[in-house]
Amino acid sequence: MSETVMTGSRALLVNRMIVSVHAVAIIGQPVFAGGYLSGDYDMLWPHRWGADVVSALGYAQVLAALVLWWVRGPRWLSVVSVLVAAGETVQYFAGLDGALDLHLPLGVALVTAMVLTTVAVWRPQVRRAAR
Repeated sequence: MSETVMTGSRALLVNRMIVSVHAVAIIGQPVFAGGYLSGDYDMLWPHRWGADVVSALGYAQVLAALVLWWVRGPRWLSVVSVLVAAGETVQYFAGLDGALDLHLPLGVALVTAMVLTTVAVWRPQVRRAAR
């Protein structure tokens, strides 16, 4: 009987995949928003749908990062993931309320945070830390 145990390497790979997909999804959001803001009002639907996807990926990233921390991986990814997910939650509700004065700059900050997180999680030092 063999047991499947999540190792640090596997947990890191899962985190790298989720972070990468999350980054691609969040980078797509300004594209949809830009279409909407330039007058193509049909782009609001993909932006709203994208917000649901980004939020779900944010919460999945938190869970994956906590598993990585649990198997003695880097702790910083858990902290960053929680902060990004919290920011995305605020972002989501600011968008629903039409608070563009908060929604737009927070969106820029979240995209930047995810790009930097993606770069950081793929660095070789992170792999060594997850062993």
